[in-house]
Amino acid sequence: MLTGCSSQDDAPPEKKSIRVLMVDNPQMLELKKLTAEHFTKRTGIKVSFTTLPENEVRKEVHSDFATQSGRYDVATISNFETRDFAAHGWLRPLDSFITRDRSFDQSDILLPMQLSLSGADGKVYAEPFYGESSFLMYRKDVFEDLGLKMPKKPTWGQVAELAERADRPEKGMSGICLRGQPGWGEMTAPLTTVVNTFGGTWFDKNWNAKLTDPAFADAAQFYVDLVRDHGEDAPEKAGYAGCLRNMKRGKSAMWYDATAGAGPLEADGSPVKGKIGYVPAPIEETSSSGWLYTWAWGIQKASKQPRSAWEFMSWASSKEYEELVGREIGWANVPAGKRQSTFKQPAYKEAAGAFDDATEKAILEADPRKPGVQKRPTLGIQFVGIPEFTGLGDSVSQELSAAIKGEQSVGSALRKSQLEAQRIGAKYKRR
Repeated sequence: MLTGCSSQDDAPPEKKSIRVLMVDNPQMLELKKLTAEHFTKRTGIKVSFTTLPENEVRKEVHSDFATQSGRYDVATISNFETRDFAAHGWLRPLDSFITRDRSFDQSDILLPMQLSLSGADGKVYAEPFYGESSFLMYRKDVFEDLGLKMPKKPTWGQVAELAERADRPEKGMSGICLRGQPGWGEMTAPLTTVVNTFGGTWFDKNWNAKLTDPAFADAAQFYVDLVRDHGEDAPEKAGYAGCLRNMKRGKSAMWYDATAGAGPLEADGSPVKGKIGYVPAPIEETSSSGWLYTWAWGIQKASKQPRSAWEFMSWASSKEYEELVGREIGWANVPAGKRQSTFKQPAYKEAAGAFDDATEKAILEADPRKPGVQKRPTLGIQFVGIPEFTGLGDSVSQELSAAIKGEQSVGSALRKSQLEAQRIGAKYKRR
């Protein structure tokens, strides 16, 4: 596999070293530790890593790739950036590498991941390191004690009723935990999936802003009411990490969030291991509503070591690497959610048996081309795939967080937000 792209046409020889910029999450730090012994030793390709927190790595990647400085050969990008970066010509298409490197097995990559990492021209521009969707997690033991039954495919209306019945503030347990912390990657992510399934959208296919339309307004009001009435304490401060802590400490009966949250809940030593049930993201008007997210590898167009860069990416996203992590660190730590074969791997199924089927189903049902009931102007489920969405998502979530705190109404928050969305939509209408 590692020599599958070692001779492309009559290209000049490359240096046996590449520079990789990546987010400093635990699974990528494990990759960094394994690279010298298991990649460089075999290929002779030295890899120099720069690791940064998520917000910082996004800024650094954008700056370096936009200027095509060539400082980094490979960087972690998400499916949020991929199509935009490809449209600007900042990424190298990967199709020729994929064709030559058949052992990489592109067909094994889950289709929603392939779609979300392709450009408008249909070419592949990034390969996933791991992927996630979203689902509803709930305490099976608490539901049994209270005589509650979780539907196999719940609606948000049913979830609200269950949250009310499971809410036991006298025992320090909220009915549900939902992100209320401002941020386009925090509260805006789950909120947008609620908007989608309630029939709303940020923009219609012609870039008309729709934040004050009834469907968007109803979804936002529902979300704010649910988290205020039956959510965690100080929800305006709670993001992914906070809700994860609440579930592990027995402070929430339900949690709607990323499928990645299941791993820590089921890890050895977790006080709730074996006590959690997993069902699809709640729906209303759509057949599914889970989001789609992946950290992936992209090659900067200006890289002078593209073949060496691909060899690294091919290894880091391969079946071989997953098996290495399983042997060296444990199958619960495998960067999963990107390959069909992972969900069929017996050792992985044993380690992730509580949630692997639910995770695979959530990812396969996620469709970035059609996340709601109407056509959209660009790809994206829990986000709108344009650079301006980071600022828009941040500001809208700040306004709605203020509504959660009771400082203003949801209607007021959305009227302010609509004006900003209209300005962004107008820019794209002129293109």
